[in-house]
Amino acid sequence: MAIKDALLQELEQEARTTRRLLERVPDTRLGWKPHETSMTLGQLALHVATTPGGVAELAAKNTKEVRPTDFVQPAARTAVELLPALEESLARANAIVGAMDDAVMTETWTLTKDGEVVMAVPRAAFLRAIMLNHWYHHRGQLSVYLRQLNVPIPSIYGPSADENPFVAVAATGV
Repeated sequence: MAIKDALLQELEQEARTTRRLLERVPDTRLGWKPHETSMTLGQLALHVATTPGGVAELAAKNTKEVRPTDFVQPAARTAVELLPALEESLARANAIVGAMDDAVMTETWTLTKDGEVVMAVPRAAFLRAIMLNHWYHHRGQLSVYLRQLNVPIPSIYGPSADENPFVAVAATGV
């Protein structure tokens, strides 16, 4: 199995869970944040929706110079835009990563700031750490935001307090 195949298989598996979480983001609370220093719900949800494609675009380059302006977080204006943003992001990630062979995956990807190397890792490690692990981190934050807003949390890696995929729903009306 090629490196890209393992990454893309995991991306698709995790995308199912991400869709279920984004479907529950309440349109009326997009400006809410749990703390004054936190992102708003709209910023965090859009970040979760767009991370895979954005990171894949970065990985397609050999190096990235960071600047403070690189970290501006746009916010979703409506919850309806979140799933289309996720689908577009996943399509970009699939196209970009799908075009990479193992030789490209093992090349060094570099992050610099003011010309100094901050990170230098194989491209596959960058994709694993940022496209996937970073994505999961923010998805976890999103589940906490939703819990604080009393939104039912879907099963992510097992039962949540609101949903248990391992227990059959009893038939009603019998």
